Amino acid sequence: MSDTNDPLAVALFSEIFMADQLARNRLSKALPKGMELSHFSVLNHLANVNAERSPAQLAKAFHVTRGAMTNTLNKLEWAGHIHIRPDWDDARRKHVTISPSGRVAREVALNAITPIIAKVVEKIGPEKVRGALPVLRELRDQLDESI
Repeated sequence: MSDTNDPLAVALFSEIFMADQLARNRLSKALPKGMELSHFSVLNHLANVNAERSPAQLAKAFHVTRGAMTNTLNKLEWAGHIHIRPDWDDARRKHVTISPSGRVAREVALNAITPIIAKVVEKIGPEKVRGALPVLRELRDQLDESI
């Protein structure tokens, strides 16, 4: 396969970029007032791991700069959705956990976006979506390895 101007690769990434843009736009509009997609993503991650994470770990998980993650965490802390505490062994480090308010905010957001996502899956068909997931996961793994 040619490395330059591969139409299949260009078509794949064009579709991914457009789907990403459309999904972000649609879901952002459905989120509760004041919540951004990045806020929901962090709350959802913290709720799913159900453990403390450092800001650096979160930045790495979301492939964003530490500065961008700090900005998101500051907004979430201000809203009362997360707790940030110092590391008792190294005061330069911090630990982040989701608060009870954050769990409620995540659930409210999840309830707002789930019907949108479910409708898309229903229209495409659950079997097609199940078939696409392994390919998307492998694509993500390949892109993650190339960093």
